[in-house]
Amino acid sequence: MSQAISAFRPDQVAYVLPLLASAGFASPREGLAGYLADRGFLVQRGIDEYRKFLLAFGQQHYRTDKLELFVLSSEDCNFRCTYCYEDFARGTMRPEVRRGIKRLVEQRIGQLRALDVRWFGGEPLYGWAAVEELAPFFSDIAREHGIPYLNHMTTNGYLLTPDVVDRLFAWRINNFQITLDGVPEDHDCSRPTRDGQGSFSTIFTNLTAMARRSDDFSVGLRVNFDRRNHPRIEEFLGLLEKEFRDDARFRVGFHAVGRWGGPNDAHTEVCGEDERLRVTAELKALAHQRGLGVSTLKDVNYLGGQVCYAARPFNLIIGASGKVMKCTVVLDKDENNVVGHLNEDGRLVLDDDRMAQWTEPSFVRDEQCQRCFVLPSCQGISCPLPRISQGERPCVPTRTHAKDELRELLRYPGLASRTRDVAQAKSRSDAGG
Repeated sequence: MSQAISAFRPDQVAYVLPLLASAGFASPREGLAGYLADRGFLVQRGIDEYRKFLLAFGQQHYRTDKLELFVLSSEDCNFRCTYCYEDFARGTMRPEVRRGIKRLVEQRIGQLRALDVRWFGGEPLYGWAAVEELAPFFSDIAREHGIPYLNHMTTNGYLLTPDVVDRLFAWRINNFQITLDGVPEDHDCSRPTRDGQGSFSTIFTNLTAMARRSDDFSVGLRVNFDRRNHPRIEEFLGLLEKEFRDDARFRVGFHAVGRWGGPNDAHTEVCGEDERLRVTAELKALAHQRGLGVSTLKDVNYLGGQVCYAARPFNLIIGASGKVMKCTVVLDKDENNVVGHLNEDGRLVLDDDRMAQWTEPSFVRDEQCQRCFVLPSCQGISCPLPRISQGERPCVPTRTHAKDELRELLRYPGLASRTRDVAQAKSRSDAGG
């Protein structure tokens, strides 16, 4: 709830631990007790934190002044990744759908305090006609109405040439996720072009060209690993170190390959949960040693920080044919994920039952979620799909491996943290306090 993370010196432990006892105590609001209360670790008896969370959740979840659009400028792709789950049944975005998106935003812009556009696919740059038409429109209309314009593009990076980057930056698209699956031979095996050619060299050339620019941008380098490629990722990190060391614009994230519903699932050598966590920790340590930025708990340490976009009512995926969807993994392979359609006049025709299935606050029917210390962050909807498809609770790693994530944060603190000297004032133990 408070978003606070604090580390204490060994000599303070004997004073801190008794203050965190569930029985409670009486104390002046000073010294360590005051510090812990100010930071939210201690709560005055009688305060209902769950009730406070319900208020904060409602204000965040049901806001109508934010519009978050995933724009599938192309549902086709120039790659044929071995673990891909998409079927490329549709091509690039139709002109009438592009007109519908513009009308939708024009109709809503007067009530918005934030516009968030996320380019996705397929490969979004494969649908350049839609990007070229919509990207300047989004940037201009947000500027005209004086509202924040957030953006992100998930791209394979193959078409992200310097001249394309020039135009995207002019349209304020400067936040990217790009995937490199290890050393060239491993990457080219898992992420070939649609005609079977290697793609590593072209992507890496585009990335190094971006690194030489002085512009402000952000690139999340996603590395998918499995039992086949992770032994050679240390060698790959050496390549990244030469080009991106100490460049805060580039950060590395490691993700275990899963069986995501593609045709090659049966032959995919996925890692088990314990193996996945172990390998991820090892790779983060190796990346940090090479001066590469890595993600930590701090990146999701805020209200709703681990909530899936699909769970939010203000988030919609607009497909190339005008279908409105919620989950980018399922897309339209399951009709329950198709929650409506966008008309050319900008009108959204939505199925309320399907929308409710994806956006319901599941924690209100789950007593374990209500008692969980991670609830403010994940809100029981870190991924709605397991509840919908298997009736399973989608617990995040922070719940089961919180100590590991906190220790990791100490190893890779990122921005300098504040240090405070706090008097070790003794408190009067009093369970009735």
